[in-house]
Amino acid sequence: MRELKLLLLIAIGFGLVAGITADLVPYLGCQPPNPVRILILDNSLNRPVYQPVRQWTRYVGGAPVESVHMPSGEPVPPLDAYTHMIITGSSASLVETPEWADVEAKLVRQAAERGLAILGSCFGHQMLAYALSGPQHVVCATAAEVGWVTVEVSELDPLFEGLPDAWHAFAWHYDEVVDLPPPWRVLGATSQCGVHVIRYGDAPIWGLQSHPETTPCEAKTLLLLQKLLWAWDSEEINAALCQTPQDDNIISTLVSNFLSLGLP
Repeated sequence: MRELKLLLLIAIGFGLVAGITADLVPYLGCQPPNPVRILILDNSLNRPVYQPVRQWTRYVGGAPVESVHMPSGEPVPPLDAYTHMIITGSSASLVETPEWADVEAKLVRQAAERGLAILGSCFGHQMLAYALSGPQHVVCATAAEVGWVTVEVSELDPLFEGLPDAWHAFAWHYDEVVDLPPPWRVLGATSQCGVHVIRYGDAPIWGLQSHPETTPCEAKTLLLLQKLLWAWDSEEINAALCQTPQDDNIISTLVSNFLSLGLP
């Protein structure tokens, strides 16, 4: 009986020590490191108005993020420090290519060669086509898309895990991607834009013409500022401001899927 009590006391002691150690591990800096390291290419031309880094960062679940503002020529850290790259939207156009865009295109090609997982949105979506297949694949859109759109999925992909076959998100673009050569695959389209979601073969590289990271409130604010400051008579912006937002809030699931892909 004495031996049994001793064994029980030892077991309780081990349990207490294990519990205390588990509580202390986060404070000792011993938690397993997050394998995901994200570089965001910030293409905003008016950062006080449009802040894409802030919008994307809130969905990465605490993964470490660094950003580089490409239009101002900020130095880019070595790509081997990252596992994932996000390329943001911009009011710049690749049809009238700014000088910094070719610097970014070279960087995107290097990231693709290194095997980084890459996700581009709007301008970033177009940048992927521009960088990996050439400027001839980005043209002025036949019809501008401004407002909330329905994206119809035409091909299943791990990026869409847990998402509906069609989703609603905010879009705002005057250029579009066309006539992509292999290995590009078109995964989704809208009624006005035939190349809305793309993937570069089986590589972990995706483009989205929409802005799923932008909430309806943020989108309405951006539209209103654009109208008041620069485009009072824009029919597209006026129509979008009158539109009832339809947003399926796919962004959290989409980013979670993206960050789980492309890891060793």
